[in-house]
Amino acid sequence: MPTEAADITVAIEGRELTITNPSKPLWPEANVTKWDYIRYLMEVAAPFLAYTKDRLLTVIRYPHGIHDKHFYQKNIPEYAPDWIASSVWENTTYPLCNDMATVVWMANQAALEWHVSFHLAADEMPTELVFDLDPSTPEFAPVAETALLLKELLDELQLPSVVKTSGATGLQLYIPIERRYTFEETRQVGHFLATYLVEKRPDLITLERLVKNRGTKLYIDYLQPWRGKTLTAPYSTRARKEATVSTPLLWEEVPHIHPTDFTVHTVPERLKKRGDLFAPVRSQKRASLDSILAFLKRKP
Repeated sequence: MPTEAADITVAIEGRELTITNPSKPLWPEANVTKWDYIRYLMEVAAPFLAYTKDRLLTVIRYPHGIHDKHFYQKNIPEYAPDWIASSVWENTTYPLCNDMATVVWMANQAALEWHVSFHLAADEMPTELVFDLDPSTPEFAPVAETALLLKELLDELQLPSVVKTSGATGLQLYIPIERRYTFEETRQVGHFLATYLVEKRPDLITLERLVKNRGTKLYIDYLQPWRGKTLTAPYSTRARKEATVSTPLLWEEVPHIHPTDFTVHTVPERLKKRGDLFAPVRSQKRASLDSILAFLKRKP
C-alpha cells in the first residue's frame, strides 16, 4: 500500500500512468481510497470493458470524494492523452472506454461513475431493449417483485433477459436484440410491455416520470434508452456511501439480495466465483422483435 503522500506509477498495457494522491479517501464510510478503487477497476476490467467498448462514455467525477462537489463529463478533456480513443457525436467529442489504460487514467481523474450509450459510437442502432426499474421508496421488495413480473412476461414472449443492480436502489433489465431495429421501434415495444405491467399491477407500478406524482409506486422507465442517452455500465461503481457497484445477477438471486450487498469489496470475489453474468447480453444469440412489432401495427 502506498504511503500517505507518495504518488505511484503503474504500467498498464505498455503505458506508464502516475496515480496521484493514491491514499485519498473517495468513499470514506466504506474505507475505499483512490488506490483501492483503481485496484478494483483493474480486477473487473475484462467484463467491464467487454460492454463499454466503442460506446459513448459519460463519467461523473468527484475530485474530493463522494461527499464533495461533482460534475458530469462528456467531452474528452483537452489534457487527456492522445491515445485515448474518442468519437464525435452531435458536436461532442466523447471518450470511448476501450482499454484498461483509459479506465485507470479516468479513475485517476476521480471518475467514480461510468455511464455508456445504448448504441455503439459508429451507428445509432440500439443493442438491447432496456428497462430501468426506479423505486419511489427505500424498500427493495417492490423492485424485486416488478423485475420478476417483467421476467415472467418476457419469458412468455420468449425474450431472453439479463438483470443487474443499478448500483443505487433499482434494477435494470437488458434484452439483447438483433441489431436492425430503430430506437423508435424499441420504444414502441418498451411502451407496450410497460403499459401491460401497469395495467396488471396498478397498485405497484407506474409510468409517471415525475417523482412527486408517483406516490409509493415504482416507475418502470422504458424512455431512457435512446440515441445519445446513457445508463450505468455493468461493474461501474456508484457514488453511494457503501461504494456499491452495478452488478449482474442470476434471476434466482433477485428475491434474496439487496443492492448494498455488491460493493468494491465484494464484487471481485463474486466475479471469480460466478463469472461474468452479463456475458449473455453480448452473445451472438439475439432476440427478434418482429412478432411484437407486427402485432402493434395491427393493433387499433
